[in-house]
Amino acid sequence: TTGMVTKEWAAIHRKHHAKVETPDDPHSPQTRGIRTVFWRGTELYRAEAKNAETIEKYGRGTPDDWLERTIYSPNHKKGILVLLLVNAALFGVVPGLLMWGIQMAWIPFWAAGVINGIGHFWGYRKFQTQDASTNIVPIAAWIGGEELHNNRHAFPTSAKFSVQWYEFDLGWAYIQFLS
Repeated sequence: TTGMVTKEWAAIHRKHHAKVETPDDPHSPQTRGIRTVFWRGTELYRAEAKNAETIEKYGRGTPDDWLERTIYSPNHKKGILVLLLVNAALFGVVPGLLMWGIQMAWIPFWAAGVINGIGHFWGYRKFQTQDASTNIVPIAAWIGGEELHNNRHAFPTSAKFSVQWYEFDLGWAYIQFLS
């Protein structure tokens, strides 16, 4: 429902971690400037998604099943419309449209702008990583824990981003609840 193809998103994210804070990083505020990443993060994503070399090299191991090949990848832009229709059916036309609008702005602003931009530009650092990643706040509730971005870069294979007693990671809470 985001309009992103799994393989593209994974490849761009992996390339960011592999090339962090270098000119090859698809969205580093250190090399592209904070304003560019904050306000034009989705444009940077779309541009990198067209880079076949990035997708081939960093997109390996992503789902390649019937659902991905038949539904998600060829119809990824239609997912946005499906989300609109589901919201309208569940909550009514006007509330559904309002919710859809917020959701469509939420991901580009928070994920591309705040996390990729501010999360590598300003905040506190608990760990000395080889990048400029920072934790924005100790309560990571509104973007699923990614606000604890320095922790995320320090422990890239961990699903739990909080490491201090005063840090709260909503994404980890969801994982614990669902397990």
